[in-house]
Amino acid sequence: MASNDLNTVQDPPQWNSEPMFQLPSWGEPLIVFSILVASMIVTRRKGFRILGKKKTSYDSLLDEPTSPHSSDELLCYDADSDEGLLGISKHYPKRRRCCGTVVRTPNTSRFASNIHSRILMKFPFLIEMFYWIITYIFYRLTKIVSTKIFSKIGIWDVAMENGVRLLEIEEESWLRIFFPLTEHNVQAWFMNGHQVLLTVLNRFYALVHIPGTVGFIAWYYYVAPSHNTFATARRTLTLTNLFAFVTFTFYPCMPPRLLPKEYGFLDTVRHDNAQSIWMSGDYVNSLAAMPSMHFGYSFVIGCVLLYHSGIFRRTLEKGETRMSRAWQIWYLFLAVAYPLSILITIVATANHYWLDAVVAVFVAFLAFLCNKIFIALLPLEDLLLWALRLEKPTPSTGERYRNERM
Repeated sequence: MASNDLNTVQDPPQWNSEPMFQLPSWGEPLIVFSILVASMIVTRRKGFRILGKKKTSYDSLLDEPTSPHSSDELLCYDADSDEGLLGISKHYPKRRRCCGTVVRTPNTSRFASNIHSRILMKFPFLIEMFYWIITYIFYRLTKIVSTKIFSKIGIWDVAMENGVRLLEIEEESWLRIFFPLTEHNVQAWFMNGHQVLLTVLNRFYALVHIPGTVGFIAWYYYVAPSHNTFATARRTLTLTNLFAFVTFTFYPCMPPRLLPKEYGFLDTVRHDNAQSIWMSGDYVNSLAAMPSMHFGYSFVIGCVLLYHSGIFRRTLEKGETRMSRAWQIWYLFLAVAYPLSILITIVATANHYWLDAVVAVFVAFLAFLCNKIFIALLPLEDLLLWALRLEKPTPSTGERYRNERM
């Protein structure tokens, strides 16, 4: 039982279960690599040959109505030989709407015939992979920056103080009425006669975050009715990440499992050899409990699944057809079961507090409301593509709906 004295306990739980089988170090990377390769193949542009010709176009939300397309056509000429009026007439600058003004950026369609542009046009999902790698790098940097900020007072002590404060808020403030079950109660239930289930949750926690999210992004890239719909979900996930990264940096928070033993939590993750390879190493921020990215991701994914089911939508997007009742019930079940299973997992394994999940929901909502902020970065993307002599591929999302209408 937790006391009122800083939530300490008299008798910490004992772990009697044998450690679960651990994947080899190459296991998780192989899973992610397999998902990405399969995604590239499934979402490839059918009928397009890397060494052939294909006309295509892609309009951005920031493009002016009369702006030249980034990919009006895949031209078969040497871009370096463009000189004089001929080159200028073929590639007028793009006009992007940004912050209430129109910005002119380079038109990269002159690079459409470059081999790396055509590879991306064949496998447009590679663009999504590129931006998620950048996001992962930002996560890795949070530990470095946070350590620098709290170098004088000690980040470990600050994180422990923040973690204990969360326990006090949940168990001793007026907010305790919203948390009838404490984190101790949840872990104790699994420790007393249900340790096998806890070993399963440990492995689930390790494997679901990166491979599961990558799999979801790939799946929705393929099944979303339009790229705008997919992009909204992707931008929301990305902005949820960035909001969480800022919080990690300036508000380090120790997860329950890393608190001193007198607080009564057992670090089942380390005992069970369930540490994900993506969450290990010198640059992993282990003091990043608040908010829970695991639950934030699962909440967004659950909302997307609910939207995709069409249950609460009176009108569907162009090309969509109403799902059967059985499929709607299936997606509704997944939309509820997945976030709920993640919530139980992060608390039972003492990786997060209840408040971590609550804040993650608010962060996800804020990210959804502000997700279009990324559109303002398209001019920078144009400049990057110009520097790389690369034409942005037309997304293949929604292509199967368009093909069915033809």
